[in-house]
Amino acid sequence: MSALNETSEPGQPTHPRSGARDVAIRRSELTSPGHSLAMMAKAAASSADQVMFDLEDACAVSRKVAARQTVIQALTTLDFQGKVRTFRPNNVHTRFFYRDVIEVVEAAGASLDGIVIPKVNGPEDVLYVDRLLAGIEANVGLEVGRIRIEALIESAEGVLHAERIAKATPRMSGLVFGLVDFAGDIGASELGAEQFFFYHYAKAKTIIAARAAGITCVDGVTLAIRDVEACRRDANMAARMGFDGKWAIHPAQIEVINAAFTPTAEEIARAQRILDAYARADVELGVGAIVVGDEMVDAASLRVEEKKLAIARKAGLA
Repeated sequence: MSALNETSEPGQPTHPRSGARDVAIRRSELTSPGHSLAMMAKAAASSADQVMFDLEDACAVSRKVAARQTVIQALTTLDFQGKVRTFRPNNVHTRFFYRDVIEVVEAAGASLDGIVIPKVNGPEDVLYVDRLLAGIEANVGLEVGRIRIEALIESAEGVLHAERIAKATPRMSGLVFGLVDFAGDIGASELGAEQFFFYHYAKAKTIIAARAAGITCVDGVTLAIRDVEACRRDANMAARMGFDGKWAIHPAQIEVINAAFTPTAEEIARAQRILDAYARADVELGVGAIVVGDEMVDAASLRVEEKKLAIARKAGLA
């Protein structure tokens, strides 16, 4: 099980579970086709923070059913070196979804941290998955609620309902903005450098919905897998906009993605100075706002600095 950070849980649980929320470090989320054990093994050995084994878009229709067993084999046999372990079933409205979840979770639930639900249009999609997972967990003896949910926001309807999706269940651990499907849904064609202009509203709304719910938010793919500079550009823009990380569709993209979402040595040192100074001011002076350098720091600032240090620790830098 990967290392996770505790924060408060909004809303009321829909199943017996503690009020704590585990927020994963998701700088890079590497997807691999669920029918290829070799590619999933490479993902497990990569430097990605999270792996996602895909039974949806990356699997041909003729291979979807057989791929379930390959995903099970990967989850139960590979060494993930502390990564967040997830898989993506097919759309909840397809004939594949129900058996995707039941077969994989029953066989490999103990080796699974979460599932990534594609094409989520409203909170009802998430609640359906939540209740299905609860039944499976209870049946196989897992803690009810331990398997988390990430929801892909990749339609106009999904963007409009992002806030309700993000808070639909305590299982929610993140939102992902699905660039390609979203562009197709609204009839747009931009998938490259101009995406942060054309889809600013949709991306921003997805981020805000995730932040309001206290969960992570990950940006979508850069399709040009051999263009490292394009991936670097997109990752840097996503980090500046407020995303926690970005999807990778090839191991070659992971290094530049991780770099974009990892604080520099100067940022790490500054974060530690701020936290130390604030702690001293609280104990010695009893004040809740201080000045560090030429910047005012209060309790709201601490969340940003604590997150930087958590990421730095994940990267082995602190």
